[in-house]
Amino acid sequence: MILKTSAVHHSSSQRQFINLLHRVSQRDHRDSRRICKFEKEKINKTSEVSKDCFVLRNNKMIEIERKFLVTSNDFKKEAITQNRIAQGYLSSVPERTVRVRIKGNIGFLTIKGVTNESGMSRFEWEKEIPVEEASELLKLCEEGIIDKTRFEVKLGNHVFEIDEFYGENKGLIIAEIELNSEKETFEKPIWLGEEVTQDIRYYNSYLSKNPYTKW
Repeated sequence: MILKTSAVHHSSSQRQFINLLHRVSQRDHRDSRRICKFEKEKINKTSEVSKDCFVLRNNKMIEIERKFLVTSNDFKKEAITQNRIAQGYLSSVPERTVRVRIKGNIGFLTIKGVTNESGMSRFEWEKEIPVEEASELLKLCEEGIIDKTRFEVKLGNHVFEIDEFYGENKGLIIAEIELNSEKETFEKPIWLGEEVTQDIRYYNSYLSKNPYTKW
């Protein structure tokens, strides 16, 4: 990431944002903690992992996931982890959403592209950042911070991520599963309900502006 400066005068918040992004982009690779969106056992033989721990498919950084509503709280008894999450959006434009997230005591900066026609696949770039920097970036985000707890449930060779939302999105529970291909099959738990992969109302970026309790 290369940041260019000019004679343009920035507001204090804009300068703060630029400085933080510069610090993130310039952090030495050896001291940076990288994350993988996919567990190694999920990666098929045609995939490669870059030094930044992205999954490359057809030379692209692609996230493939499906979303479902959840019909009961039974998943909580099966959860292997749970973490409170706060996240906001520096940009909620569908073509280039820029998300800031604090998960437990770790910060993340994520950029996602627009989804394809199936609603399952899109570009994703994600980097772990210090939680202190994530906290500062959250202050610059658009209105509507998402507050939720994420539970992880392992079933067969896959892991479901189930989000229980709070605040103005209280009452909504969504399960997501990441896949290696759009045609990959997986076992469905009894608490998995209607699929909403193609319904943009269930995107977190949409919920931040149009909360579930106001539908």
